[in-house]
Amino acid sequence: MPDRIRHVVALYEMDRTYGGPEEGGWWYDCGELARVLRVVPTADAAYDLAARANRLMDRLQRGKRDVGSVIYSGGRYSACVFEDTAPRAFPETQPRYE
Repeated sequence: MPDRIRHVVALYEMDRTYGGPEEGGWWYDCGELARVLRVVPTADAAYDLAARANRLMDRLQRGKRDVGSVIYSGGRYSACVFEDTAPRAFPETQPRYE
């Protein structure tokens, strides 16, 4: 019997990082692991759980600045889904402008 892929739903503190000067400058979203919420056997269950967690987080974070704000200073969280394990941070390597 083949190994089943586990899906991890984890909570990340979100931020935005400068990617480079191309096309007038570009930024990308990144996150640092705050905690693993749950490990589930199917992708559907993982995405359903992440959607519910993000709806709750949207209500709880209503007064916090958006990640895209120039005066954002942390404190916004988002639930993300990964296969097998949740990385300490994402993306694991800096994206390149293409």
